[in-house]
This record gives sequence, structure tokens and C-alpha cells, in this order.
Amino acid sequence: MDLKDYITTIPDFPTKGVMFRDITTLMQNGEAFSFAIKQIAEFAKYKGANVIVGPEARGFMFGCPVAAELKIGFIPVRKPGKLPRAAIAEEYDLEYGTNTLSIHADSLKKGDKVLVVDDLLATGGTALAAAHLCERLGAEVVGFAFVIDLKDLGGRKKLKEYDVFSLVEYEGE
Repeated sequence: MDLKDYITTIPDFPTKGVMFRDITTLMQNGEAFSFAIKQIAEFAKYKGANVIVGPEARGFMFGCPVAAELKIGFIPVRKPGKLPRAAIAEEYDLEYGTNTLSIHADSLKKGDKVLVVDDLLATGGTALAAAHLCERLGAEVVGFAFVIDLKDLGGRKKLKEYDVFSLVEYEGE
């Protein structure tokens, strides 16, 4: 199945010159969405993951069903102030400024094998921050899985120390 057939490209959104890749149309098609989840779940099995971690918010949309498919846990990585128990945070750079992600301090333990799942790999900042949070808690990040990799934005280079899997790649369109 070619998942590009289910991803809508919207030119000039949110700003002129940007080709926005809308995954909601993929999610609206049960067959395509199920196919995507099963492909990521197979990669997670291959990597020996025993927990899925997903950054807010679209990482939840793909990470949760992958975890359910595998009957393993899902750990959310959230924006600051969204987690009710003790949490650790990681600040990372954006094109203009910084952002911060948090994870519950008791959510992972030494020896956990984590697959970080998100909808899109762009510059890699969010993914790398999520990995650092997991590693600070003693877990091993066995890889990353994305629905879309925007190759021209260089995220794979930022994640070069990890195994990166994507279902669809776009170049400079």
C-alpha cells in the first residue's frame, strides 16, 4: 500500500512556500491507518521494544495504537505543566527559540527498550529531546518510527546515533 495516496499535500500552509503534509486523511481511512500502525508495530517488534514513547500530540495518535497492537505500555511526552506527577524536562532548540518536553520521572526504568513514535520527522529536535528524556531515566532508545520523513530538513542527521524507520519520505516538494 502506498501511504502517499492517503496523505494530502496542502501548498502554502501554514505559510507561503510550505508544503504541509496532512496525515488526518490517512487516519480517516481505516485500512490505511491500520496498515501504518501494523508497519510501525512490526518495526517495534524487530527492535525488541517493550514500551512506546510518543511526543505530544500527534505522537499519541500513532504511538497509542502501536502500543495497543503490541500489548505493551505507552508513555506520553508532554509540554511543560501537563503532567500531574513528578517529571523531568528537556529543553531543545527550534529554528527561532527553544521548546521544552517533559516525561513522568517514574515512567521508565533501567533496561526498558523504547521506540519513540511520531507522525513526522522534520529537523529532529523533538525526537532527540524525547530520546534524551528516556535515556536520562535509564531506558535504551532502540529506535524511532515516523509516518513521514521530510528528508530535506535533516532530521535523520540529528538522529544518526539511532535506527530511524519511516513509512513515507518527501524531498523538497
